[in-house]
Amino acid sequence: MSSVSMESMARSNGKERYGFGFQMPLHYPKYTKAEYEIMPEWKLDCLLTQYGLPIYGDVKQKRKFAMGAFLWTY
Repeated sequence: MSSVSMESMARSNGKERYGFGFQMPLHYPKYTKAEYEIMPEWKLDCLLTQYGLPIYGDVKQKRKFAMGAFLWTY
């Protein structure tokens, strides 16, 4: 079996879905600073994981990282 068809099978069965590289989500997160400041940890984890970003540290560190990654300062 070729490696291409094996990859296709792995994708189709869902077991290796995220093992084939990063895929940019369609929408950029549009949360405000105030929303990040009250966002629960589980939601921060989901957001960071969706964009392939690290989810290490406590909730305060995750909030700071998410705001730095997604909020634009002018």
